[in-house]
Amino acid sequence: MKRLLSVVILAFCLLTACNSSGEKGELSTDLVTNPKSATQPSNKQPVITFDKTEHDFGAILQGERVTCTFHFTNTGNMPLIISNVNSSCGCTVGDFSRTPVDPGKSGSIKATYDSKGHHGFQTRTLTVISNTNPNKTVLRLKANVKTPDQY
Repeated sequence: MKRLLSVVILAFCLLTACNSSGEKGELSTDLVTNPKSATQPSNKQPVITFDKTEHDFGAILQGERVTCTFHFTNTGNMPLIISNVNSSCGCTVGDFSRTPVDPGKSGSIKATYDSKGHHGFQTRTLTVISNTNPNKTVLRLKANVKTPDQY
């Protein structure tokens, strides 16, 4: 009985979710053109081009919070959408705009590293998730964290 009820619920969900009548409110997929996940022509896609993908803060004092900005340009021919910026550690945060970046336009990602509780040479990464191909770009932060007695 439970199995029959599960099959009926699954069939109902599939039938109601697959409505392709083009009703108003349907989201356009024109902006999401990643060839690996959509069947769009590969010549129509955004391309994220960073001025640099690595920043070295050099020697910093333990407990110091440092920030840098990674600048990029959409060198493709479709709007670029950054959906997320994941950090390798809770001590690193990536701040970015969720607004689409038109072809030829620029944007930036602000990266902040908090060295509290760290010492020695540190490397942290931010993974930028976007509608490009490939859809992940890794940004790298480096710092040599010194304790007060070493500084």
